[in-house]
Amino acid sequence: MVPSAPVSRSPLGPQVYREMAVFSGNAHRALAEAVCKHLEMPLGDCEVTQFSNEEVFVRFLDNIRERDVFLIQPIVSPVNTRLMELFVMIDAAKRASAGRITAVVPYYAYGRSDKKDQPRVPVTARLVANFIETAGADRVLTIDLHAGQIQGFFNIPVDELTALPLIADYFRNVGYESPVVVAPDVGDAKRARNIAQRLGAELAVIDKRRIGNEERTQAMGLIGDVDGHDCLIVDDEILTGSTMMSAVRLLNARGARSVSVACVHPVMSATAFEVLDSPELSELVFTDTLPLVHGTFKSVPTTVLSVAPLIGDAMYRIHTGGSVGALFR
Repeated sequence: MVPSAPVSRSPLGPQVYREMAVFSGNAHRALAEAVCKHLEMPLGDCEVTQFSNEEVFVRFLDNIRERDVFLIQPIVSPVNTRLMELFVMIDAAKRASAGRITAVVPYYAYGRSDKKDQPRVPVTARLVANFIETAGADRVLTIDLHAGQIQGFFNIPVDELTALPLIADYFRNVGYESPVVVAPDVGDAKRARNIAQRLGAELAVIDKRRIGNEERTQAMGLIGDVDGHDCLIVDDEILTGSTMMSAVRLLNARGARSVSVACVHPVMSATAFEVLDSPELSELVFTDTLPLVHGTFKSVPTTVLSVAPLIGDAMYRIHTGGSVGALFR
């Protein structure tokens, strides 16, 4: 599927790299394998290990000189170890004379630290962007950043994909008669409205209050009518599940016929597997941008939607100079 191309350094034309090379860190090898299966190409051979002193070591076992290298590494738990693996992989590829290095980061950790909203706190999302650039990445491919302004933290090209149409298409096929898409807070209203438009559904918004810097929120009120409707709560990521279950209980109390929860990134701490495994929830839907590393769901029906074709198509377009934006027209 991916054609080889001669290397061209003509000043009259753009750089053309040799064939693609795709490698995976230890974060989510199954996703990288699925992407390569979609592209009908092998996953590259790369050692990513830790010494006994916890230092990360990387060695590419394939020749990547002048090749178009894609490094697939979502930032999943243990977050800081996976980040360091990504930095070292980028540096190793750069020193191996890769033609171009694209960091494929389906989930961008530290995305919530995108602004200085309290005195004497960091903007860690910007710091991570600086690290990725300093390590030597030429561009970044990611999915549904927590805050859109994170793209501006980079001085290299950033392609942000979205898995929300994938989620919307799934629920369209479910065939709800009168669905209502619910934003878990006011800040998510735009995302929920876009999905509602895609489904031809009504929109509701939950007014919530975050409790300090704790990973807890409280649903305070509801804007919109959900009585007798099938409700779909959509968020970009779920960590503890407390926000979602607070919203689920509020919607059930307001007469919802059913309540399903969907998210792009199943960050899912160990607590989430206890909180969300509840009969109050009709279905839990998420993508495979991240593996579930802290547990499994036993009671609540779950559906996993694969983003591998989306990532693979975007990588192919980046490699061949096509439009990534055209994927969403």
